[in-house]
Amino acid sequence: MTVKSSATPPSAIAVRASAQSPVGRAAVRARAGTRRFGGGTVLASAGVVAFSLTFPGTSWGLESFGPWSLFGLRCVLAGLVAGGFLLALRVPLPDRAHRFGLVVVAGGVVVGFPLLTTLALQTSTTSHAAVVVGLLPLTTAVVSSLRTGARPSRRFWAAAVAGAVVVLGFTLAQSGGSLSAGDAFLFAALLVCAAGYTEGGRLARVMPGWQVIGWALVLCLPVGAAGSLLGLAYEPAHVTARGLAGLVWVAVGSSFLGLYVWYRGMAEIGAARASQLQLAQPLLTLGWAVVLLGERMSPAAPVAACAVLVCIAVTQRVK
Repeated sequence: MTVKSSATPPSAIAVRASAQSPVGRAAVRARAGTRRFGGGTVLASAGVVAFSLTFPGTSWGLESFGPWSLFGLRCVLAGLVAGGFLLALRVPLPDRAHRFGLVVVAGGVVVGFPLLTTLALQTSTTSHAAVVVGLLPLTTAVVSSLRTGARPSRRFWAAAVAGAVVVLGFTLAQSGGSLSAGDAFLFAALLVCAAGYTEGGRLARVMPGWQVIGWALVLCLPVGAAGSLLGLAYEPAHVTARGLAGLVWVAVGSSFLGLYVWYRGMAEIGAARASQLQLAQPLLTLGWAVVLLGERMSPAAPVAACAVLVCIAVTQRVK
């Protein structure tokens, strides 16, 4: 006769002990809160709203600072805020295995994308830059598939490509069928940002999303300090209230808070699906450009908005 053991497996004991620890309880509460408030889609969408204000905030900042000064001050301010949180909560240094990924996040999201788009906005309008960067969702989905081995369905790719085509067509229509001089900076920004989003989304599955962006921002403090010193030495600064507001927003709102909820949302629903929510970002930015910068919106914008939202709905319903 076989006697069944009633002993609890060691793995179950370990899981139970982990859940009862302070860190484990915090993780459980975080997951429960995510489910209660609609999951990763809501968090990633909040990040998209924050990102949609980045270009208007950058345009405001350029009223007071040169491009290199604005980039450097943005890195310094965001890094100090992130470092303050990490110190206050006594967060240990990241594991050695995660440091290369953090360097990729820092290079793509904290340094590459802000610097390249700031340089682009010297020759491109906010609305033009916004619609070009609308290609970021497709770029991120491609990079994510290559990096993680994920294989979304054909319906997903069809919807993603359709959304990108709508955005590209809208871009060409807005610019009279030609691309601006700043488009080279914008296309380079797409590549580095997609790499940073993909690596950050991967890391956010094994460590809190705010720590991912927090450590990436801290890593860039020396770069930001050097950029600030050089920029302020060679670029005249004319500080205004709007210029300071733009600097604060791109540093704290976009670079820290926006990326925090974005990476947490990506950890829940995956980089490819989360990236498709950004198809709405250029259209949101166009709205902000009208309200905050006084730019004129094309009559084609509402049509493009409806088409893009349909594409978003499809990508969020397929695997």
